[in-house]
Amino acid sequence: MFSRFAILSIILTALLGASAAHAQSADGTWLTQAGDARVKISKCGGGICGHIVWLREPMDTATGQPASDSKNPNPALAKRPMIGLPLFSGMQPAGPNKWSGQIYNADDGSTYASSVTVTGADSLRVEGCVGALCGGESWTRTGR
Repeated sequence: MFSRFAILSIILTALLGASAAHAQSADGTWLTQAGDARVKISKCGGGICGHIVWLREPMDTATGQPASDSKNPNPALAKRPMIGLPLFSGMQPAGPNKWSGQIYNADDGSTYASSVTVTGADSLRVEGCVGALCGGESWTRTGR
């Protein structure tokens, strides 16, 4: 006959296994909602990092040079290439399948409070806020 401890151990093991199965990883390559960039997300420190690995238009048509972070207000940073550009900073776990930190928006050269949430096996919700004004978009996994 099973002891109460043995039964409790079996139940806890089953519950812990079930919750681990529901945990989703953000690791992989994600296509932005507009389809104009792919971002590689990986573990870094205790959280996640993300950087641009592909652009639909990798060249600046005006200069014929690789696209750069031209909207950045810091002249030294405005020259860095878009491919390889880090987007996340301080993204730390904030709940199941969720990380919070900051995101860099190369469209305007600004950094915003942000959260990243895995909403399905191949879907990610990326949100950014300025004060109480928030917006976001859904990204689709393109590779692991």
